[in-house]
Amino acid sequence: MEEFVLVSIGTIIGDRYEILEKVGSGGMADVFRAKCHRLNRFVAIKILKQEYSEDTKFVAKFRGEAQAIASMSHPNIVGIYDVGEEDGLYYIVMELVDGITLKKYIEEKGKLSVKEAVGISLQIANGLDAAHRNNIVHRDVKPQNILIARDGTAKVSDFGIAKAASSNTITANAMGSVHYISPEQARGGYSDEKSDIYSLGVTMYEMLSGDLPFTGESAVAIALAHIQEDAVPLAALDASIPKGLSNIVNKCMQKKTELRYLSAVDLIADLKRFLQEPDGEYGVIGNLYGNGGTILMSKDDVNTLKHASRSGHVQTADEEEAADGREEEEDKSDVDPKLEKALVFGSIAVAIIIGLVVIYMLGRFIGLWGISNDNGEGSDDGNQTAVTESAAPGATADSETFTLPDYEDRLKDDVATDLGNHDFDVTYMEEASDDIEKGRVIRTNPAAGTAMKDGDQVEVVVSTGKEQISVPDTTGKTITDAINALQEKGFTVTQGADVYSSQPVGRVAYTKPAAGKKTDKGDEITIYPSKGEETKYAKVPNLIGLTRSQARRELKKVGLELGSESTSYSSVQKNRVCVQSVSKNTQVEQGTTVDITLSLGEEQTYTYEGTVTINNPFDYPEDPAEEFEFVLTQDGKDTSIKKVTLGPNQFPYTLQVTGKSANTGKISVYRSGAVVDTYSITFKRVAS
Repeated sequence: MEEFVLVSIGTIIGDRYEILEKVGSGGMADVFRAKCHRLNRFVAIKILKQEYSEDTKFVAKFRGEAQAIASMSHPNIVGIYDVGEEDGLYYIVMELVDGITLKKYIEEKGKLSVKEAVGISLQIANGLDAAHRNNIVHRDVKPQNILIARDGTAKVSDFGIAKAASSNTITANAMGSVHYISPEQARGGYSDEKSDIYSLGVTMYEMLSGDLPFTGESAVAIALAHIQEDAVPLAALDASIPKGLSNIVNKCMQKKTELRYLSAVDLIADLKRFLQEPDGEYGVIGNLYGNGGTILMSKDDVNTLKHASRSGHVQTADEEEAADGREEEEDKSDVDPKLEKALVFGSIAVAIIIGLVVIYMLGRFIGLWGISNDNGEGSDDGNQTAVTESAAPGATADSETFTLPDYEDRLKDDVATDLGNHDFDVTYMEEASDDIEKGRVIRTNPAAGTAMKDGDQVEVVVSTGKEQISVPDTTGKTITDAINALQEKGFTVTQGADVYSSQPVGRVAYTKPAAGKKTDKGDEITIYPSKGEETKYAKVPNLIGLTRSQARRELKKVGLELGSESTSYSSVQKNRVCVQSVSKNTQVEQGTTVDITLSLGEEQTYTYEGTVTINNPFDYPEDPAEEFEFVLTQDGKDTSIKKVTLGPNQFPYTLQVTGKSANTGKISVYRSGAVVDTYSITFKRVAS
C-alpha cells in the first residue's frame, strides 16, 4: 500500500512556507527545510505525522513543545518562530540550523578531545539552565537532540516531551531514549532538572569515550543497568582523560539525585574551573558509605537537618515525596545497608545534639554552668571555669552574632555555601547589572558589615548580566524612524548594505539581531534597507513527454507556473506533453507561465474506395484506339482520376476510384476531350 503523504515538495503552508526538502524524521513528526516567503528566510518545519494528527493527546504534546520554548530566546536552544494548523496539518516553524547532530558528529570523529567535549558540554548546560530557569525540564537530552552548527555553536532541540517543571507530575512511562535515561525516569518516577543533568552526563561520557556507558540486548536490560550498575570511570577507560573531568561526569551520573549536581549552574561552575585548572579536584561526592570519619552531605541534606533542628523531626525521602504528591515505590534491596545504617545513626546523632544544645541553653539561662554573664559577674561558686569558643570566619567574639561579609562580585554558589553555615533565612533575588557578571552577587540586604544572628533574614541580589531587551520590529519603517526606535530602546545602530526584500525601496527589510530577539542593552543592531524585490530568472525545463502533474512540479522547482492546456494528435504518448509554449533552456523571469499541449496520441486515418464499370463507347470493333479521361465529381469538386488510351477490345473497362469521403460521386467519361458518358459511384470507408 502506498504511503499517504501530507505534504510534498512545493507545498505552501500557511500562505508563506514553501516546502523544499525533507531533512529528518522522528517518532511523532517529520522535519522539512522550507522557505518563508514573507520574511525571505529559510526555516525548519516540524509536521506531525498523519497517524498522530487525529490523536488529541499527541496533538497536545506536539503543540506543547512550541508553548514550552517559544518564550525562550537563548543561543544554545533552537528557536521557535511560529506554530499553526492547516486542514488537519499541525506544524511548528523553527530556526534552521546549518550543521549536524552531535550523535553524527561523534560517529564521524569516534570521540572528541577533552577541550572540545567540555566546550560543547558547557553550551548544552547553558541551554538547559535557561530552560530550567523557565521551569522547563527537557527529559530527553541526548546527542540526537543536540545540533552542532557550522560555527561550532551547540543548540538543544526537540522539547517534544518536555513539560513545565511546575506541573510536578509522575510519568506513567519512562520517557526519553533508554541509552540516556535517568534512573528515576527508568523507574517511571518523578523527574526534574537533575534528570537532565544525568542525561547530559551520559552524553559527556559518550563524547569523551566514543562509547555508551550502558548497553544491553534489550531496552529493559539497558534501563536496569541505569538503575543498578555503575559506569566504568572515564579515567579508567582512558588515562588521557583528566581525573577531575572523569569525576565531573561521574557526579552527573549518580544514581541518587541528591548526589548529582543540584543545578546546571553548579555543573557549569565546575566545568569552567576545570578549563582554568585541569589538575584540580572536581565533582567530589564524599564518603557517604564509610564506617568512620566525616560524612559529607549535599546542600539538600544540610537544609533537611536544619529543618529537623527547628521542627524536631528528620523528614525521610519518602515523607518528602509524599508531601509533594510524588510517591515512588522502591525495592528495599536497592538501598545500601551501610547507607541505611549511616542515616539511622545520623538521625540519632542529630537528636542527641539538639537535646544537648537545649540542655546547655537552659542550664546557662539558670546559671547552672557557672559561666560569667554579660556583666562579667561569676556564679556563686568562686571556682569559675573559663569557656572559650573559636570564632568562625566573619564572626565576632560572641558566637551568637555574625558580621555579614562583603559578597559583591562573588559567585552565588560560594555565597550560598558560606551562608549555609549559619541558620539565616536566605532569599535570592535576580537583577540585571551592567557591571556585575551573570551569576555573581550584586549586593546583600542588610548591607555588608551588619551584625547578624540566627534566624535573621538575608536577601542576596544576584546578577542576571546586562539587561536583556527585545529588539523592536522595525520592518517596513523608514530608515530614520527605525534608527530612532532602536536608539530609544538603548541600542546602538549601524546600517548594513541594501538587500532585496518584499519591502518598498528605502524601507527596513530586517535587522540583525532579528526583531523579537532579546539581547543586551547597548548592543549593536544592524538595519538592512530594502532595494525592492529581486528580479529572479529561471531556465525553462524540458517538459516534452511529461505528464501534466510532472510538468507542473518541474516548473514549480524553478519558480515558474503552469499555464493553459490544449490537446492535439501527435506521435508523443497519449496524455503526455507534446508541445510547450516556451522552448526548453530559455531564460525567463520567475513567475512566468508556460502553456502546454497534451497529446491525444497518433490520429487514425481512413480512405474511401469505389468501383465503376465503363461500357464500350466505340461503334465498330475495328475503330482505332483513343485517349480517355475519367473525372470524379464529389462534394462539389472535380478531380481527374485517370487518363489512358483504350481500344474497342478493352471494354468493358473497370475503374478503381479513391474518394475524399463516403459521399456518392459521379464519374464523367471524356473521349478525345468530349463527354461521352456519366456513371454514379458509391464509396466505402477503408482504414489505412
